[in-house]
Amino acid sequence: MIRQIGDDFVKRYRLEYNLEALERVRGEIGEGAYSRLRALLEYRLTGKGFDRSPIGVKIALAFSAGSDSTASLKILRWAGFDVVPVTAKLPQMNERVIEKARREGAVLVDVPNYLDVITAQIEKGAPICGKCHSMVMKAVEDYALERGIKILASGDLLSSGLISVYRSGDLVILNLPAFLALDKAEIIELIGVKYDLKFGCPLLWEAFRRAPSVKRFALQRILRELRARAVTPDIAESLILDVLSR
Repeated sequence: MIRQIGDDFVKRYRLEYNLEALERVRGEIGEGAYSRLRALLEYRLTGKGFDRSPIGVKIALAFSAGSDSTASLKILRWAGFDVVPVTAKLPQMNERVIEKARREGAVLVDVPNYLDVITAQIEKGAPICGKCHSMVMKAVEDYALERGIKILASGDLLSSGLISVYRSGDLVILNLPAFLALDKAEIIELIGVKYDLKFGCPLLWEAFRRAPSVKRFALQRILRELRARAVTPDIAESLILDVLSR
């Protein structure tokens, strides 16, 4: 399912640091979840096999049906977790994305006032991705809290160390690809489908059209991912060219 890191010094350092982060939330997530997540980290580090039978631990997953959240879903289910994909229903989503989410058993949740807030950002010429992310995560967090689910996973590639898994109020946030030091190339390989290296959000395109200066925020994000080795130079180049072409 996932490859071992081999002699990659940076990924090994991150994974060992992530073990420390996992220890900090041990009491909040319980021994079953702790032991399985630790075994998953050790598998990534050393290839040591582990029991992947179901352990009856629910994890809510912020599921966009994109590559990062799809890979996270596959890994968590493979590792024996009872994963509840939670998809925020956004106006820019096409039916193909919604159908993919439903095929994976996703629960669809509404994001209150989403379009009003994002439209206001676009009209101001302000970046929208951060605002969108925070609103989506709030809706998914509310769903998890209402159902007593203790762990909320995301497909975040960047968070490392103590913020790869951490407590936030009554939830433990697990940024799974970052927790496992996965990069974009590994994720594309894992999901096993053709992947277009492009930004697919029509609202983002509209923001670029109205205020081209907003593109710099997208470019900064790509370069941050490149510095963190979450994407390769080739992937970064493709994404940058896509942004500049909009």
